[in-house]
Amino acid sequence: MSRDATFEEGREVPLNLGALEAEDLQVISSLAQDSVFPMTEMSWTPARHRFAILLNRFRWEDEGRNRHAPQRVRSLLVVDNVRHVSSQGLDRSDKDVILSLLSISFEPSDEVSGTVLLILAGDGAIRLDVETLEISLKDVTRPYVAPSGKTPEHND
Repeated sequence: MSRDATFEEGREVPLNLGALEAEDLQVISSLAQDSVFPMTEMSWTPARHRFAILLNRFRWEDEGRNRHAPQRVRSLLVVDNVRHVSSQGLDRSDKDVILSLLSISFEPSDEVSGTVLLILAGDGAIRLDVETLEISLKDVTRPYVAPSGKTPEHND
């Protein structure tokens, strides 16, 4: 029987990052790359102007993956100040589909507002029109061994 890895073993702490500017978002995007999540783990709360996803995030920051199996951790990606949500290439009626996050970017429309774009594998995308950029990424569980046992790869 295998056991979950711990943050203490890697001498690392859970991530708790925020982005208020596009440059900050690049860090969150790189750490969230290759996260996977079921369609049912997305939540849009119009009254709170909040869009959230519970991700199974690959731990790119884990320097010890050469010593042990690659790890994932459950992380909460939250986008605040969201005015409108739209998607492309997603069949929202298929609740069993697993999505894979490739990148997160911000396209400004004026000095403070703009669009947060979540690019998914398979030509899917989620577009969030935001009043101001405010995104957080927070680990909410202990790391666990990635079920595939592999580090994600991208062919050029």
